[in-house]
Amino acid sequence: MAQAVERGQLELHYQPVVDLRSGGIVGAEALLRWRHPTLGLLPPGQFLPVVESSGLMPEIGAWVLGEACRQMRDWRMLAWRPFRLAVNVSASQVGPDFDGWVKGVLADAELPAEYLEIELTESVAFGDPAIFPALDALRQIGVRFAADDFGTGYSCLQHLKCCPISTLKIDQSFVAGLANDRRDQTIVHTVIQLAHGLGMDVVAEGVETSASLDLLRQADCDTGQGFLFAKPMPAAAFAVFVSQWRGATMNASDSVIFRRRLHQLIGRNGCCAASS
Repeated sequence: MAQAVERGQLELHYQPVVDLRSGGIVGAEALLRWRHPTLGLLPPGQFLPVVESSGLMPEIGAWVLGEACRQMRDWRMLAWRPFRLAVNVSASQVGPDFDGWVKGVLADAELPAEYLEIELTESVAFGDPAIFPALDALRQIGVRFAADDFGTGYSCLQHLKCCPISTLKIDQSFVAGLANDRRDQTIVHTVIQLAHGLGMDVVAEGVETSASLDLLRQADCDTGQGFLFAKPMPAAAFAVFVSQWRGATMNASDSVIFRRRLHQLIGRNGCCAASS
């Protein structure tokens, strides 16, 4: 694993984030993959525990953020607006000079800060108020922060009120059974209301069925990501996917038109996205 970066075995795949009102793609999440020479393409769950236990997370994390920002710089030339790229950052990367490090990565990539969203787990985002000044310094230059997998960890409402988080990502465990579990429906609806009341946006993770999509839209969820729209894909395939999707959903804010075009797109692009 220590030599994976040097050997060019790590790569990023990108999963689109879709505006649930207009149907437009407004962002993406960068997701790490390891193209192992004998085991093939591995998802992070199969190697990140080793990375964390071996102390390699800062090195791997630095590569991920740098590569994502460089890719976003290239995509910026395609005039995708609005568009923001979300990148996961681990607890081991967040320290006193976190804001200086991120600013340096943005400068090296020549990427304006407003194109970057940093995803933090609940324990990092809300667990240590000492990091709030560093997060706020980045927020002031345009970087946004998201609390990932919200609802699965420990959150202090006092910290939720004070921290510079702008987006809550509802964990897929609450979205998967949304159509059949009234408790999940209540939790999701409450989180959305809470977030909006605090001036935050909401992303629903793990959107996989039309029924879940309908309920999320009824609950006024802002955006969603999941296999219903597309699986994560390499950068080149993602650029093609976005251009096709944007052309078909232009001016599709009407609910009926949105759903019809969305389902047409899923039928046309789903196999391509899944196999990329």
